[in-house]
Amino acid sequence: MRAERISIEMGWNFDNSYVQLPKVFYTKQAPTPVEEPSLVFFNGPLAKVLGLETQELINEEGTAIFAGNQLPEGAIPLAQAYAGHQFGNFTMLGDGRAVLLGEQITPKGERVDIQLKGAGRTPYSRGGDGRAALGPMLREYLISEAMHALEIPTTRSLAVVFTGEPVYRETPLPGAILTRVAASHLRVGTFEYAARLQGEEELRALADYAIERHYPELLKEEQPYLSLLRAVIERQSQLIAKWQLVGFIHGVMNTDNMTISGETIDYGPCAFMDTYDPATVFSSIDQQGRYAYGNQPYMAGWNLARFAESLLPLLHENHETALELAQQEISLFSERYQQHWLQGMRAKLGLFNEEQEDAQLIEQLLKWMEEHQADFTNTFRALTLNQTDKLSNCKSPELEKWLEQWQVRRTRQPESEADSQVLMKRSNPSIIPRNHLVEEALEAAVEDGDLQVMEKLLQVLADPYAYTPEQENYTTLPESPDTPYQTFCGT
Repeated sequence: MRAERISIEMGWNFDNSYVQLPKVFYTKQAPTPVEEPSLVFFNGPLAKVLGLETQELINEEGTAIFAGNQLPEGAIPLAQAYAGHQFGNFTMLGDGRAVLLGEQITPKGERVDIQLKGAGRTPYSRGGDGRAALGPMLREYLISEAMHALEIPTTRSLAVVFTGEPVYRETPLPGAILTRVAASHLRVGTFEYAARLQGEEELRALADYAIERHYPELLKEEQPYLSLLRAVIERQSQLIAKWQLVGFIHGVMNTDNMTISGETIDYGPCAFMDTYDPATVFSSIDQQGRYAYGNQPYMAGWNLARFAESLLPLLHENHETALELAQQEISLFSERYQQHWLQGMRAKLGLFNEEQEDAQLIEQLLKWMEEHQADFTNTFRALTLNQTDKLSNCKSPELEKWLEQWQVRRTRQPESEADSQVLMKRSNPSIIPRNHLVEEALEAAVEDGDLQVMEKLLQVLADPYAYTPEQENYTTLPESPDTPYQTFCGT
């Protein structure tokens, strides 16, 4: 059975620029239809941004598209080829369970990928079934939308469809398909694939495409490929700083999970840190802590070095000169990240101006949080609301001394205390998708068929900086620490 095309007016406005790349970068591949699809979640606000007709998509015809049983007019479905370093080891990869339907052109003229994740086998499935389980797809929907609300660049989720078919992992699980929306699915691993397994012609075509799609201002640059490297480094330094500022742990920062656009992508073993500890790891497969919270900036630099290596043939005809140019750019990542992180931390403490001693003040607070096992989000929430009595071990001499230093520091800026609190409320989320709340929502949905828990959680996470009374219940910590908590890739 093959997917059929549907021409009902739903607002789809597809283009397919990716197929203009050399054919080595993709394989045309239709989704594999499923027997009894049913719509589980639909993102109405996102649909409106995309220019889609909600009422036409929440019915049977819309569900058929999200399930891969029918194709919207203009779609050219395909699976993308790419490679990547997974836990440091280079591997040939590709969309093993995802099908790109095409690129939606929004009413604002923006171009975004529409991809079905869990849509069946492709030439890149490597023995897998190409399917996805309901729990991991709901997790991606929940966390990606929470990240968007936290104002962190991310892919987004348009819909989750229950396939009506089981997927077999260790036990049978209910199957599902996620409709993912992304600025693009170009990855560092896509460039590694071109550089290692193809030729300079293909690599140049890919780089030109990436520039035109994400950095068109670079087209006039004298060295556009060097400028591309610099631009990606800058976006990733901003992104990783934003992760660190809210305690987000990606869990699997392989090079195929780092986008050229600067969006967060792939929410497998991700989680948010409760107790502050730089060594925090939640991924069940990260036995060595490679992608621990404190290592994420270093791993981003490592991944970007692989991106730079891929671009070497385009940077200069002389290999040594190209290498020197690349090294100069990569060497700036740590500085750029530190600047963005420090700027964000100042805002979390209500600091408008800059002083040289700010880094030391911040590190002293983080050291206290680690030593006293303080909750990351709630510590900054308490500081924001001037409720330091709620901090664990709040009577400790170290904290009292730090609070005094912080208050003195805030007096050395022209802005008022009220201005400072406004800045802190904009910079410190009142709530995050805490791991125990996420698990409760997923368990209710998957085990009991109860979507209300997740619906309610999505509602309160939609405005994490609101500081409403309703959010109070979602700031409570679990009875036991989250350190034994484990997440899984969900394949």
